[in-house]
Amino acid sequence: MYGKSEDRDDYQDVPRPLAAMARDLADGHHIPPHHHRRAQLIYGTTGAITVTTEHGSWVVPATRGAWLPAGLTHAMTCAGAVAMRTLYIAEDATVRLPAEPTVVSVSPLLRELIDEATRLPVEYDTEGRDGVLMSLLLHELAPHPVPALHLPTPADPHLDALCAAIRERPGEHWTTPRAAAYAHLSARSLQRGFAASTGMSLARWVQQARLIHAVTLLARGVPVTKVSGAVGYATPSAFTAMFRRALGTRPTAYFS
Repeated sequence: MYGKSEDRDDYQDVPRPLAAMARDLADGHHIPPHHHRRAQLIYGTTGAITVTTEHGSWVVPATRGAWLPAGLTHAMTCAGAVAMRTLYIAEDATVRLPAEPTVVSVSPLLRELIDEATRLPVEYDTEGRDGVLMSLLLHELAPHPVPALHLPTPADPHLDALCAAIRERPGEHWTTPRAAAYAHLSARSLQRGFAASTGMSLARWVQQARLIHAVTLLARGVPVTKVSGAVGYATPSAFTAMFRRALGTRPTAYFS
């Protein structure tokens, strides 16, 4: 699109503190687990991106980005067509780098700076207009964490299998007795172990799984009437009320 490489490896050793890459990805496009030497900000101007690491999964819609520290193995899956814009930041760049994966806000100014950065040569002129723009981008990049659609991954294999089943079938009625039976645990052991392993109650984890599935469906243009049924709600109004409580806006306005 911009006459620049779409190979992430071409951006790891450039003699600049910041490198920017643009890729347009189709709905369902999957990038298997990988890592790179530089820290990364993953941002899509359209659609939604699910980022998965050993710590769990995050869903990142437009207006938000996923911050990943250098060397962290991660995979990505697109929901809807995603115009992905990626920043690769050198370790010695003048920006505070979080040590953990984080979902961050992307302001209108930062969005425009990122988009312009993808148009610049990889070895941009540090003394001219391009260098000033990249310096401003680094200044604006200071991450501001925001509430995330995050599913932590439990280390316990029984709980991990249960969580995989919930992710695959979020619309089913995952009561504590049913979940405990699936995990071959007592209800008491499940409640204790689940909270200790994930930092969430089972009910909270199920709601997050439903929200994540709902956002990925909405990113693909699925109507709210169908999304509500797919995530276990009897009526669109009940689903909309839950969605608004959790994310602060109606499902139809989430990608506006």
